[in-house]
Amino acid sequence: MTASIIDGNALSALLRQQVSDQVKSLQTRGVTAGLAVILVGDNAASQVYVRNKVKACEQTGIHSLLEKHDASMTEAELLARVHALNHDNSIHGILVQLPLPAHINAQKVIEAIAPEKDVDGFHVASAGALMTGLPGYWPCTPHGCMKMLEHIGYSLKGKHAVVIGRSNIVGKPMALMLLQEHATVTICHSATPDLKAHTLQADVIVAAVGKRNILTADMVKPGAVVIDVGMNRDDAGKLCGDVDYEGVKQVASHITPVPGGVGPMTITMLLVNTLASAEHHASS
Repeated sequence: MTASIIDGNALSALLRQQVSDQVKSLQTRGVTAGLAVILVGDNAASQVYVRNKVKACEQTGIHSLLEKHDASMTEAELLARVHALNHDNSIHGILVQLPLPAHINAQKVIEAIAPEKDVDGFHVASAGALMTGLPGYWPCTPHGCMKMLEHIGYSLKGKHAVVIGRSNIVGKPMALMLLQEHATVTICHSATPDLKAHTLQADVIVAAVGKRNILTADMVKPGAVVIDVGMNRDDAGKLCGDVDYEGVKQVASHITPVPGGVGPMTITMLLVNTLASAEHHASS
């Protein structure tokens, strides 16, 4: 068996076209969806991510406000900018690019964002809404993973899902989203003694730790669906995930590639959240 590839680029393009259509529809009601992106400092990776987010906004007709600040910006100054954007009616989503310089408390900044504009889904109110099944913005990466499972028509009800990783950004929210769809969920992490014993039981595996080859073919039961969230470099410097792709694709029924899998979906779900916030604003 060779796994079917879940093409994140193709699904992303489909969803972005839907966002673009809805953005135009919203404009006929006098509202242009707006996303503010704040970058503090000159982290090279962050600059690439921010550029991609702004470009995605432009492609779908979402108004983007990009603020670049020196690494010397104080926490108080950043909090003041967030506060001002909270009260700016032309902005429906606020994203502060992480990591922030060491002298700024990232969690304090995230908590300063109004929950209704927290399109990254990192605010404690967003996390609480996900935990309790209330409406709110879901973190973009795990939300993108769920969209990929939905796209292949995969029913999670009664299935055993194993999430490798317990971060607040991917692992924990991923487990909660899978649980909402009635999967039986196991969370594995660095202190799990026998990872293979868990993954061999899994119908769905989500690998999200940032470690190459954390999942190999001998750890996957035939026909499992494998979602690779990892972003690493191989010995040749090429982008790769957490999964031994060439090996696992011989065993799995479906697999996401890296690059071109979960990555494009993350930014797409950011656009989806921003649009949802603008639509909520338009109807309130």
